[in-house]
Amino acid sequence: MNSPFSRIGVVGAGAMGRGIVQLFAQAGVPVVLHDTQPSAVEAAMGHLRDTFARLVEKGKVSADAAQATLARVSSGENLSAFAGCDLVIEAIVERLDIKQTLFRALEDVLSPDAVIATNTSSLSVTAIAAAVRHPQRVAGYHFFNPVPLMRIVEVIGGPRTEPSVLTRLSELARQSGHVPVVCQDTPGFIVNHAGRAFGPESLKALGEGVTGYADIDRILREQVQIGGQGFKLGPFELLDLTGLDVSHPVMESIYHQYYEEARYKPSVIGAQRLAAGLLGRKVGEGFYRYAAGSVVADPALAESPAPAAPTGVRAWVARGPQQADVRALLEGLGATLDTGAQPSPDSLIVLTPLGIDATEAARGLDARRAVALDTLMPFGLRACKRRVMMTTPATGAEWRDRAHGLLAADGARVSVLRDSAGFIAQRVLAMIVSVGCEIAQQRVASPSDIDTAVRLGLGYPAGPLSMGDAIGPARVLEILEGMHRVTADPRYRPSAWLRRRALLGLSLLNDD
Repeated sequence: MNSPFSRIGVVGAGAMGRGIVQLFAQAGVPVVLHDTQPSAVEAAMGHLRDTFARLVEKGKVSADAAQATLARVSSGENLSAFAGCDLVIEAIVERLDIKQTLFRALEDVLSPDAVIATNTSSLSVTAIAAAVRHPQRVAGYHFFNPVPLMRIVEVIGGPRTEPSVLTRLSELARQSGHVPVVCQDTPGFIVNHAGRAFGPESLKALGEGVTGYADIDRILREQVQIGGQGFKLGPFELLDLTGLDVSHPVMESIYHQYYEEARYKPSVIGAQRLAAGLLGRKVGEGFYRYAAGSVVADPALAESPAPAAPTGVRAWVARGPQQADVRALLEGLGATLDTGAQPSPDSLIVLTPLGIDATEAARGLDARRAVALDTLMPFGLRACKRRVMMTTPATGAEWRDRAHGLLAADGARVSVLRDSAGFIAQRVLAMIVSVGCEIAQQRVASPSDIDTAVRLGLGYPAGPLSMGDAIGPARVLEILEGMHRVTADPRYRPSAWLRRRALLGLSLLNDD
């Protein structure tokens, strides 16, 4: 198999740089590593030797293959070591001025047709390329950490990048076992752009006092099921893992790069906690506390037990597409159904809003007896781990507790929220889909590449467009329109890509 590049240079011996070196050396390409700190190169070479020793010990590679891979890696004392390279990948500090200086220096060493790629995660590839004499050979090549395991790479072209450069970089990635997704040079590219919903929308819900962060994590881990899978980590667990010193600046950067687009607005909670040094696992405390790499149990975050299952509950279910399913659930849980056109004076009123809040859904009804049940995800009898209900500000405690005990009667865990447009799952999933649709509308990448990048890069149960198809584009549109109407927040205005496909009955993956 002929590689599209015969010799690769890597600038920067940190975690990303040494991961890129390992990837291409294992793929059979000679690699030269340089860093301004010789000790960093020595540490990286030692790390590679240790890594391959463990791989041999575990039987994942043979001793001969490990030795051959390490033999392909050499170090360079200065940039002149890259003179024979036809590709150099930069993986240094995220500062535009420093990257531009490096790229100008590389042009003085490399042949005119050599490709120079940046592993930047947040800076403009176009702005980096603007500093060189031959911007047509500059591209983005954004890997994810750890590089050998995260098998996705964004291949980014600026306005002047030659298409053949993107083709060659994509082929190199495929030959190395990675999945390339080609995208335009826009803030956040695909993956960091698409990530502007899961954490930020959860932070917004937290800021509204809907419930606590531990409960939001539990809901998004346990209630959500897309194709039989949910999120592996809740948003606040993920923020702690990534580090707020990494996540919050990205939120701010993309928000400002898009000229204060409301969909990407960060939360003041993130800014405050960053200022307080509550960065996450790396410092032992973030949203959760950690010791020896594990979460420290906090009684204050423990889930309260459900009230005892009530007897003699009479329940009335508001009209809606899933009225029959909700009635079947409540009857299976032991309630007596009230099937009148209007609820009897002694009936629990069960609402099933999409997008709107319980207060809006309870108009014309006795809100003191009203609770709302989230029906977006599976909620049937013994068919889910968690159900989510919310109250109106007028709901009486006795009616709230009856509903809570009833909904937990089959062993499901129940989260009780304060009134919120879109519960938790509805608003977070709808925003994931909405942002994904906006990326498609901007033609940043193909619909299939958007889904692939997000699924592999963020570990979601599905890409945002497939997620929208699984929920139903019309339902996602209804959620967003309801939230937009209730909150008057432009954040929730539906993307034109979503609206058109929902109205036409098309898949969100349908290109035009």
